[in-house]
Amino acid sequence: MGVRKRVEERGPNTYRDTPYGIEVRDDGTLVGLVRLRDAEPETGCAELDIYLGEADRWGRGYATDALRTMCRYGFDSMRLHKISLTVVTENHAAHHIYRKVGFVEEGRLRQGFRRDGHWYDQYAMGMLKGELR
Repeated sequence: MGVRKRVEERGPNTYRDTPYGIEVRDDGTLVGLVRLRDAEPETGCAELDIYLGEADRWGRGYATDALRTMCRYGFDSMRLHKISLTVVTENHAAHHIYRKVGFVEEGRLRQGFRRDGHWYDQYAMGMLKGELR
């Protein structure tokens, strides 16, 4: 089943789970997904996930634009105080983009992610309201 169909069938967004598709403006092609999850009004905190599909779409500003838009939505519309994420330390491109939009490293999770039989460290990163660039 395609990503677009799964997104359409999942039902309405909630405060706890707010995903949005990342589309190309020119033709509406779905190239990824950005999501705020586990948001709690009591703490004003949420986790951010982003996925940008095919490598030929990387480096074109889609992730940067989607991150800024979603963080702005989280802070302004959802009234969040903090947005957090984790990123594998070897994912230098993603780490660069997160820092560019205002996320800061808050710690390192040792061997917190496993892929293809290998364990990788992750950076724990966060952004407070007012730090978005």
